[in-house]
Amino acid sequence: MAQPSVALEPQTDKLEQNASPIDLIVQELRQKASAHIQQKCGTMRVLDMSQPINLNNIYTSVNVLEKISGRRRLEIANLIKICVPEDFDRPGFGKVCEKGVSGIKAVEKYSKLLVLGKPGAGKTTFLKHLAIQCNLGIIQADKIPVFINLKNFAEAANKPNLLEGITQQVSGFLINGQELIEKLLIQGRFFVLLDGLDEVREKDNTRIFKEICYLSEHFYANSFVITCRLAAKEYTFEQFTEVEIADFDDQQIFTFAKHWFQYKSPSKAELFIQNIKANQAIKELATNPLLLTMLCLVFEELDKFPSNHLEVYKEGVDVLLKHWDAKRNIERDQVYKNLSLQSKEDLLSKIAVITFKRGEYFFKLKEIKQPITDYIRNLPGANTDFEALQLDSEAVLRSIEAQHGLLVERAKGIYSFSHLTFHEYFTARAIVDNLEKIHSENTWEFLGEKITHKSWREVFLLTVGMLSSADKLLLFIKQNIDALIAQDQDLQKFLTWVNKKSCAVSSNFKPVIVRAFYLDLDLARAHGVICGSLDLARGFDKTLTRALSPDLTLDLALDRLLALDFTLNLALDPARVHADVFKRAINHASAIDFGLEGNKDSDKVVSPTSLSESLEQLNKQLPHFDKDREQFRAWWKDNGGSWIEKLRAVIVYYRDIGHHWQFSNQQKEMLKKYYEANQLLVHCLNSDCYVSQKARQEIEETMLLPIVEIEQYKISFLEQRLQSRLV
Repeated sequence: MAQPSVALEPQTDKLEQNASPIDLIVQELRQKASAHIQQKCGTMRVLDMSQPINLNNIYTSVNVLEKISGRRRLEIANLIKICVPEDFDRPGFGKVCEKGVSGIKAVEKYSKLLVLGKPGAGKTTFLKHLAIQCNLGIIQADKIPVFINLKNFAEAANKPNLLEGITQQVSGFLINGQELIEKLLIQGRFFVLLDGLDEVREKDNTRIFKEICYLSEHFYANSFVITCRLAAKEYTFEQFTEVEIADFDDQQIFTFAKHWFQYKSPSKAELFIQNIKANQAIKELATNPLLLTMLCLVFEELDKFPSNHLEVYKEGVDVLLKHWDAKRNIERDQVYKNLSLQSKEDLLSKIAVITFKRGEYFFKLKEIKQPITDYIRNLPGANTDFEALQLDSEAVLRSIEAQHGLLVERAKGIYSFSHLTFHEYFTARAIVDNLEKIHSENTWEFLGEKITHKSWREVFLLTVGMLSSADKLLLFIKQNIDALIAQDQDLQKFLTWVNKKSCAVSSNFKPVIVRAFYLDLDLARAHGVICGSLDLARGFDKTLTRALSPDLTLDLALDRLLALDFTLNLALDPARVHADVFKRAINHASAIDFGLEGNKDSDKVVSPTSLSESLEQLNKQLPHFDKDREQFRAWWKDNGGSWIEKLRAVIVYYRDIGHHWQFSNQQKEMLKKYYEANQLLVHCLNSDCYVSQKARQEIEETMLLPIVEIEQYKISFLEQRLQSRLV
């Protein structure tokens, strides 16, 4: 077939007059190939995007690791030390990797680069970006960019070699171009970008591997970049430097989000970033560019993340486990091809729950080979030979890592789930399966032990969301929370006061919210921590502080007065601080006429005045060293303790708050666990799980009550049921 008639000689009037003939040809071909490269690499479209998007509009610079993380010789103890703080809530796997360097700089530094990365890490996008940057003359300006999708190339009907592939891509602009292209290759004038080595079918692997070796060795002066998934078939290109694409850090996540929303709805970018910052579990997913794209698509549609985060996590699992390869028609050699999708999820759940129960975020290869072996041994047609099972189990593990990226080799022979969120998700899935079995006593017993463990919080939230009905589990959690302090008389006395106080005030809130309000206030002081966030009460009603009744507003202001003992030691301007706090408290007290109807059981001597007048008198006792901070602090050091006790006596007398509970350190710790476990229960109730009105009512009406009141509620409830049956 005749080639298009395009002159070989460059148009010298448009090019630099002092350039060599070969330079002129290269520049001519760069100009003629520019539109082709732009068309091929200038856009991207993934997942549920309705149309392609301009690559330059969303591209975020990537970093690469010059040492492949899975090849480091580290112990589990080293990894834990890096990513799990001593008093952790959630370990951060992002800290496991070493600091990366700019991907562009790596390309400039190494002429032959094999870029490895997890599924969805952005390998193809990075390679397309390199092609566009070369096209624009920003990098490799003296070379002709060639972008080849290795899967499509390998499956071409006429089975061309790579030299022919490059010739076909460039020779559309030449007459008899193969001879010239070989000459240019010898001169090292090509920037060869080979995408998706891992996507090549098994039957084409050897041929394509040999093609790459031949081209890179015989035409060694050119620049080459190949992309391939981590844990894919072992390829060794002797002249290539291997790097790994690093996960996105916070700044890259935020930059990507700004780029994504800038042309659609710039205001959503900041809102997206705020939502990401507020949820550590979701932000973990955002470190993967593919999952970050999924999160942007979800947020773009809903203007928020679903209140039930389970939906987000499940979609993330589906993207990696089901859709990513399928949507691109990639056929991988599946060592575990006999495993259905359900079986793959079951296997991941088995690995997750075994390791999470042990508190293992990282696990050695030999430790997870056993549960894999146990699982595949029971599959139809499985080879039950011990050595064969051992080999198959390791192959299955490699397949999960390479094809889905849900398990990752963090160091040589040491694995973890790619994101803690997925570890928690599959653990919850396994627990749900166990709870739905007839004999699940061990699971219930185990869950009862984990209610106060911070690391299990997300698992509980996911579990209640997965259950068809969360009634039984939520009531079980409630029962175990009550049991935490059921035998401690001092703590029961404290809850009795909480209930008594909440019943004595006027409020439009549910009783449980008022109980949570007073627990928030007094528990903060019991721990010596001044915390005005009212976390537990606001868990029921986010608008709480904007809708307080006069009673609650006054008690909140008085609580701030009692906090002066802590606040004045830190204040830059103690005189202003105590004046502002007193002013608010006195104003609220003056708004209500309390007379002498205070706590008549108080053994403190209080002058017969109103609350506001008593506060005024105490305020006058404070020295007003307006400009001498140190003088005020000196006075406070000598007299502050006795003054605070006078203040406490007044507040206890008139408002029955501010009691000086004499809790031991052990009791304080138990109260802290009790409080945090109740926070978990509230979050579960708010998680959009299915819970019947009857169960929700029982939980809310008995939450934060002393055991004697809970028992009385149950008796009354049974009596009502019996009476209704009799009627």
